[in-house]
Amino acid sequence: MLANVDALLLARWQFGFTVAFHIVFPAFSIGLASYLAVLEGLWLATDRQVFIDLFRYWIKIFAIGFAMGVVSGLVMSYQFGTNWSVYADKTGPVLGPLMAYEVLTAFFLEAGFLGVMLFGMRKVGPRLHFLATLMVAIGTFFSAFWILSVNSWMQTPQGHTVNAAGQFVPADWWAIIFNPSFPFRLVHMVLAAYLTTALVVGAVGAWHLLRDRTNEGARTMFSMAMWMIAVVAPIQILAGDAHGLNTLEHQPTKVMAMEGHFQSHPDGAPLILFGLPDQEAATVRYAIEVPKLSSLILKHGLDEPLKGLDTVPRENWPPVPVVFWSFRVMVGLGLLMLLLGCLSLLARYRGGLYQWAGLHRFALAMGPAGFVAVLAGWITTEVGRQPFTVYGILRTAESASPLHAPAVASSLIAFVLIYFAVFGMGILYILHLMAKSPTRGEHGIEPGAPIRTAGITPAPSVDLGRSPQPAE
Repeated sequence: MLANVDALLLARWQFGFTVAFHIVFPAFSIGLASYLAVLEGLWLATDRQVFIDLFRYWIKIFAIGFAMGVVSGLVMSYQFGTNWSVYADKTGPVLGPLMAYEVLTAFFLEAGFLGVMLFGMRKVGPRLHFLATLMVAIGTFFSAFWILSVNSWMQTPQGHTVNAAGQFVPADWWAIIFNPSFPFRLVHMVLAAYLTTALVVGAVGAWHLLRDRTNEGARTMFSMAMWMIAVVAPIQILAGDAHGLNTLEHQPTKVMAMEGHFQSHPDGAPLILFGLPDQEAATVRYAIEVPKLSSLILKHGLDEPLKGLDTVPRENWPPVPVVFWSFRVMVGLGLLMLLLGCLSLLARYRGGLYQWAGLHRFALAMGPAGFVAVLAGWITTEVGRQPFTVYGILRTAESASPLHAPAVASSLIAFVLIYFAVFGMGILYILHLMAKSPTRGEHGIEPGAPIRTAGITPAPSVDLGRSPQPAE
């Protein structure tokens, strides 16, 4: 069946599938690394046992999630060469060094300190171990910094010229790195990572509170998660609004698709809450809308004009239904996060944060919401950039490798099977760890002897008085 589909579409499906698996793990790792640093710092500052117990509880989950993020990211690098060789050739002089900077900063920090963080508590002492945890957390931020710089340049390219071979070559590195959309996207993504982690931690805490409201570890993690959601959710909404205004300035076609504005509105555009976009007919069917509210949000005036897709050639339209609905999924989940944060403040004010079962069930249901919102946001961003890989200057159809559809289809099927098997087992094991209640005196990754290379017998365990036995 896939052999009859266009090779370009298959390559896009393959990259979208692998990115969807990959992005959820770094988003979780960025937030969880910072959470672990906070837990260890609080333990050193207060000497409260609950903080180091929670650190040991979550570091096991972090180790698995981090490993799956690294493995899933390697696959995408190979796809640049196999499925998107033209894109790699044309953008390599600009994007290659930025990805190398990620290796030199983020990967070196993580590789240098991750082992100490996971296995070194008893070997280097608490304060040096805390430094290692901080370095890993900073490394995850550096990774987000460089990857978002790369992706933001694809959205709002600047600081480059084109050489005789048709390649984009750097002319101003500062302009390339700090391109117009980068600051907004960096803030929006890092906050999304913190919210994603807070929702997971809150859901795990809620699960255990529903079973035992006296569990100190569950109470502490739930309280910390609810504070994070209550503080970060409104900030994220403001950051998202600023990001939207920046997108309107530099990628207006994407905003038109997000809003479902097929026609221009010279006297104020409505906010379409729901509807069924019909790209062929250039209309939103069964639209439920609020008059002029879109102009108020985007231009801060009820009668401000907004252009529609009728001002853009059809060959430059993105897939409007996908962008329209992914944007609404992201915004809807963001509003639910804000509601959860407000309800937690109400419960805290009334002294019922650990007794309100309805709040705990709501928090438990919201556990996966951060991952879904991150995926919806990236779908909005990436599909909204179409039909370009580098916005306005390099089309997706001109970026793919000259491959036949059966070749791409076979690798896509292999990816689907392997990913669901490998990462499915990893996710199930993470859920298994989360289902266990945090306990006092929680064991970390190294409860017993240090890990040794296979085949090497530790010297103290050798019985020198025992005569060797003949092999059977």
